[in-house]
Amino acid sequence: MRLEPLITEKSLSASRNGKYTFRVDKGLNKYQIAILIEKTFGVHVTSVRTLKQAGELKKTLSGRKRIIQPGKKAIVTLKEKEKIDLFEESKK
Repeated sequence: MRLEPLITEKSLSASRNGKYTFRVDKGLNKYQIAILIEKTFGVHVTSVRTLKQAGELKKTLSGRKRIIQPGKKAIVTLKEKEKIDLFEESKK
């Protein structure tokens, strides 16, 4: 099962409010995603929101065509005062 954290500016700002974004397998439902996150990180999940991402065809700089595979994104909300350390920003 695939569980990859999405680290973007938008997901880092949402992580301050206890919402964490992951890219997951297309076949997983919300219940399975919640169990997977709880076992992996040892936290309590309160809600899961999912989005399907369509695949697309892009051109590279050399002119070749590249297929971007379709996927699924999950936004997970944790209990208060719990956090996942992967999404912590380093202070400059």
